[in-house]
Amino acid sequence: MLTSYLLLGAILFVLGLIGFVTRRNLIIMFLCTEMMFQGIIVSLVALGRYPPAGRPTLDGQVFAVFLIAVAGAEAALALAVVVLLYRYRRSLDAGAWTALRDE
Repeated sequence: MLTSYLLLGAILFVLGLIGFVTRRNLIIMFLCTEMMFQGIIVSLVALGRYPPAGRPTLDGQVFAVFLIAVAGAEAALALAVVVLLYRYRRSLDAGAWTALRDE
């Protein structure tokens, strides 16, 4: 059972990584980052429920809650950056962010 959860977490992480690397739209990039976070959370909870040696612990769930808080803060910051970039450049392309930095 642990293997299937770890496989699901790895698939979510890899799909998020592929989307992050291949897309230029900032909203899609931030959504792919959230997908990578979800893959890590699934793996942490699974490892907390099915530890390699011994009885289940709450360590995985504690780390997962911490990561959910980090993901929420990242999403709020990402929304602010996307609104700022769209206001100045009227585009959500990642290249426009680089051009904004050069000005």
